[in-house]
Amino acid sequence: MSGGGTATGAAAEVAARAAEAAGVSPSTGSRVGIHPETGEPLEVIILNQYYEPDVASTGHLLHELACELVKLGFRVQVLTSRPSYGPPETWVDCPMRENLDGVDVRRLWTTRFSKDVLIGRAVNYLTFMGQLFLRVLLTSRRHSVYLYTTNPPFLSAIGALVSLVRRHRYVILLHDAYPQMAVWVGTIREGGLLSKLWHWTNRLCYRRSRQAIVLCQKAKQLVCRTYLIERDDVHVIPNWADGEMLRKLRKQDSEFARTHGLLDHFVVMYSGNIGLYYEFETVLGAAERLRDEPFRLVLIGSGGKRGWIEKEIERRGLMNTLLLPYQPFEKLNDSLSSADASLVSIDRGIEGISFPSKLYTSLAVGRPILALSEPGSELRDLVDGHGVGRFCELGDIDTMERIIREMIADSEGCDAMGERARALFEKGYTKERSAAAYAQVLRHSHPLVREGRVAPHETIGVER
Repeated sequence: MSGGGTATGAAAEVAARAAEAAGVSPSTGSRVGIHPETGEPLEVIILNQYYEPDVASTGHLLHELACELVKLGFRVQVLTSRPSYGPPETWVDCPMRENLDGVDVRRLWTTRFSKDVLIGRAVNYLTFMGQLFLRVLLTSRRHSVYLYTTNPPFLSAIGALVSLVRRHRYVILLHDAYPQMAVWVGTIREGGLLSKLWHWTNRLCYRRSRQAIVLCQKAKQLVCRTYLIERDDVHVIPNWADGEMLRKLRKQDSEFARTHGLLDHFVVMYSGNIGLYYEFETVLGAAERLRDEPFRLVLIGSGGKRGWIEKEIERRGLMNTLLLPYQPFEKLNDSLSSADASLVSIDRGIEGISFPSKLYTSLAVGRPILALSEPGSELRDLVDGHGVGRFCELGDIDTMERIIREMIADSEGCDAMGERARALFEKGYTKERSAAAYAQVLRHSHPLVREGRVAPHETIGVER
């Protein structure tokens, strides 16, 4: 594939082929996770610090992935920690071991300091990683394939180290690229000793893995260029949303909209991680200029920029802006449906290092996307290329104000963009489509199958 709107949008066009290549039909429920000769389930072990019912989006995504893999015949185990991602009021008491929707979940005891404080986050990482390393080292199963995520960022180092002394097959799932993210935030210095050591460790991790999965084309370019990995071993599979739980709901039917007095206003909503690598200055500047219009800006979530946003709302006197905590997951469809447009933001220099998964929940509920990013981003390509929203360049408050005013005046146009958004979601960003592509990579990487290299055109979003 080449350039423009086809890079990320290709996921919608080739998702069905990815399912067929995996031997999976979402409509028939073919069981690709069964060993072709013995009839026994192939075992997949997923490792991630956060998992259902934690508020971290990766935890929910991985739970949905695990459940879909079970439906496809795999035996799935998850190694994770106690809920600790959000503020303490979001922590839920969970058993240390349970069968959750057919998935064997095993939780490790870890500290739960605030992730917004560097020392606290580091201690949380160490208590989780230390226990996890010992468990994997002592119990690694030679007839299983392990899926290492990047939560914590250096989690796959466990796979690389264990593979040096035991037969240990693993796949890396890259959500956020480190040390690039740490350099961007300013936690470490580019070219410094820690950065070099981290890159050396990553190179070892990728080279000892069977395959790698990334979320977008720029992430694939970053991995292949930085660590000299074969392009055929890196597969682009986008994140997804649950199209049954998240559906198109009229704003006037939203309890959240009624509770917060949003029914008579045009609502731009951001819901998710309010992290350091998302940009909010532009939309706050527009909200300041729209203070006398029938407009509301609603920001929901927690993260490193929440405190700064709270101070900015007070400093600017933004009576038209609401800053709210995470909403209960079971009420997510209702809260997202109170929006007239969904803000999806990614800061300058971040794409490829990370990609906003909230894009897919916004598509699922059928709301126009207000994309805030650099001009050449894959986010812009998708939004413009499929007519599912409007794009604004980072820092361009004039354009943001103009776009919102135009959307306020054109309810029919917004409705049409919302319809296209849901249609695009159903075409390529459902959990079934993405799980089919994961199933293909995991099956081909499994030590009991090893059917050969996965061709790049067989996975979602990879150029042919």
